[in-house]
Amino acid sequence: MKTAGRIHPVYADMERTVFDRMSALAREHGAINLGQGFPDGLPPPALIEAASRALHEKSSQYPPGAGLPELREAICGYYARRQGLALSPEQVTVTSGATEALAAAVFALVKPGNEVILFQPAYDAYAPLVRRAGGIPVSIPLSPPDFRYPAEALAAAVMPQTRAVMLNDPLNPAGTVASYEELSGLAQVCAAHDLIAICDEVWEDVRFDGMPHRSLMSFPDMAERTVKIGSAGKIFGLTGWKIGWMIASGHLATALSRAHQFLTFSTAVPLQWAVAEGLLLPDTVLDEQRAEWAASRARLKAGLTEAGYMVLPNAATWFLTVDLAASGLALKDSAFSERAVLEAGVATVPVSALYQGDQVPEHLVRFCFTKPDGVLDEAVQRLSEFKKELSPGG
Repeated sequence: MKTAGRIHPVYADMERTVFDRMSALAREHGAINLGQGFPDGLPPPALIEAASRALHEKSSQYPPGAGLPELREAICGYYARRQGLALSPEQVTVTSGATEALAAAVFALVKPGNEVILFQPAYDAYAPLVRRAGGIPVSIPLSPPDFRYPAEALAAAVMPQTRAVMLNDPLNPAGTVASYEELSGLAQVCAAHDLIAICDEVWEDVRFDGMPHRSLMSFPDMAERTVKIGSAGKIFGLTGWKIGWMIASGHLATALSRAHQFLTFSTAVPLQWAVAEGLLLPDTVLDEQRAEWAASRARLKAGLTEAGYMVLPNAATWFLTVDLAASGLALKDSAFSERAVLEAGVATVPVSALYQGDQVPEHLVRFCFTKPDGVLDEAVQRLSEFKKELSPGG
């Protein structure tokens, strides 16, 4: 069969995602994988026990398409306790990970010709999803090292065909957290221009600044125009479980649920039961896990700094970002990552892969720190030797 011209243009020339490609290189060359973001440690034992118990004691057949009622109630209770949000289960749709939630939100709310504003750097699924829906992604670049969200730039980018804005807070890959003033400014622009905010908040509970997360949904005039997306994989370090959710009000919630039913319809029900129990665990369980991640963060930062790498400020996520130029390296980030995995045996992610448009910084590299101490120490040793071998011009 001839396939030329039959494949959707969004996918016809699409390259492999940078995360998949760097992880494949790590496997191929036996490298330490600090590229793709996942913890190597064990999740809270209570969740594993709950999943095992559900396999033996609960139904393994289709749950309701929007998710187990018990999980939807637990999600509402979790956000009431952690963020002060007053939600109802009818607002919640459980999805097969946050990426499916993003897809459902875009497919439900973006029509052909609509513009969707994306802040860069951005998770590399955003723009292809918008294009697949027939929309037009419009990029606003954020500037390192602070990666602040400029409300004035958002307002200037709004056109008559602008439908939505996608916001990632805390921000992957930078690990930065938007301030109250930034969020308030974005909320005012969204309300003034009647924009829907699709808020990727998967890192909301992976924070190290001691401050509670504040959702854009909580700001004036935003409850009815916000889609809040969360992830059990990030909250508990269970990325392979692929349990996410999206939350909205009224007609938005109905549209999201309808889009979801023709993507995956439902998600592994034993894992839904387990996450429902996990969200009811005492906060001390999460505090212990965060403390372990914080210690790994500090260990990698100290090691990289001692090795001569300039590490940017970080308050959230599982990632640290290194400024190559400030580290005395003239290498572009893509070249550094390619050479590091082949020559040093350490996989990283070039941040330029998460930008689109013209204003793309090419001197930033992302490192995942949620790894055992021995793995981090060995990675630092390899990267230290690698840096010494690089000439000033790369």
